[in-house]
Amino acid sequence: MKHGREIRAIALPAIVSNITTPILGLVDVAVTGHIGAAVYIGAIALGGTVFNILYWLFNFLRMGTSGPTAQAYGAGDTKAVALILWRSLAVAVIIGIGLLCIGAPCGKYVLAFMDADDATQALASHYFAICIFGAPAVMISYAITGWFIGMQNSRAPMWIAIATNIVNIVLSISLVFGFGFRIEGVAAGTTVAQWFGAVLGLIIVFKKYKPALPPASEIFRRKQLLAFFRINTDIFFRTACLVAVTLWFTHAGATQSVDILAANALLLQLFMLFSFFMDGFAFAGEALAGKYYGSGDSLSLRSLIRSLVLIGIIFASIFAVLYASLGEVFMGLLADDPHVVAVANRYLPWAVAVPACGFLAFIWDGILIGLTRTRAMLCSMAVAMLLFFIIYFIFTPMLANDALWLAFCAYLAARGVAESLFFRFSFRNPIVSK
Repeated sequence: MKHGREIRAIALPAIVSNITTPILGLVDVAVTGHIGAAVYIGAIALGGTVFNILYWLFNFLRMGTSGPTAQAYGAGDTKAVALILWRSLAVAVIIGIGLLCIGAPCGKYVLAFMDADDATQALASHYFAICIFGAPAVMISYAITGWFIGMQNSRAPMWIAIATNIVNIVLSISLVFGFGFRIEGVAAGTTVAQWFGAVLGLIIVFKKYKPALPPASEIFRRKQLLAFFRINTDIFFRTACLVAVTLWFTHAGATQSVDILAANALLLQLFMLFSFFMDGFAFAGEALAGKYYGSGDSLSLRSLIRSLVLIGIIFASIFAVLYASLGEVFMGLLADDPHVVAVANRYLPWAVAVPACGFLAFIWDGILIGLTRTRAMLCSMAVAMLLFFIIYFIFTPMLANDALWLAFCAYLAARGVAESLFFRFSFRNPIVSK
């Protein structure tokens, strides 16, 4: 396969990194699942959703950094590469401090919107109050990861993710089962691990690359900042649409029952594992598409797209087979409550359908980020979000939680189809239109 070696060089370490990334959430779910009550799993689901909202809205720090960095790398512009890093880090620190200031009231209102029972909401609030102190670390990690990917280096994020998760696993298990801190121990372990990962990433950046520190006037130059935020505004609103779907998904489960909420949380772990796996190939798309764009190589860009789509089809098929054959075993490993596991197994076929519905969206997201064609991503996400809510409200009276999963699968499929059509009809020659 053409580009196979380049794709593997970036995708394989990124896959390891991205598969270990959801372990931060998976460990939280698994540890609380073995405490012995569905309310703990529900609390982690609610608390995790709030952080998804706060953090995903600012995930443009990663996606908006990787594309311009890859293009500067492809063009051989070392000064621009350093400027992008410092600018992203500066914005990350400012946003992180802002989240510390506004996180508590925002979290309170979002948790109230979830409409969960009092016990679940109280535990989720406690979890949130501790984990919010990891916000600046997460923002810094976003900026560093995006810069590494743009520099065609996915090995550094891989080692950072592995080290971070080891710290998280050791601390969370020790604090919960060794010292009896329950949900407080889970939250503390996650927060400390996030700061460990951010500091480790900074050390690697400055030891390996030694980027020169430009004057503050260059970092905050108005024209470059406007270009940075122009790209990231599209990503921000695209992420807002994603957050709206995720928020409603959790809200819809919580309004049915705590068992449905817990079961959906377990099933979503299958989606998260698949999504972070496929993001490894999306990262390859970001790095290589951006590099070819920066160097003006249109032929290589188009053959790269064909290769990535083929890889997506292969791995979507593999995941669907694995989930169909081993999904019930996985549910049993995540939770001890037999009723919650039984409810999760009832809706397992929807999780099996997710890989086929979603692989194309992940591939195109990576390519469009590398090309900095973020408006296409925003428009596609808006169409998919609209479809999600239409299907949900039409079919929920008849299908209940099945309608929620039907809407979710349709939303994933619509993203990939819309992005394919946008590229086909709007960007026939992306190099020429640069």
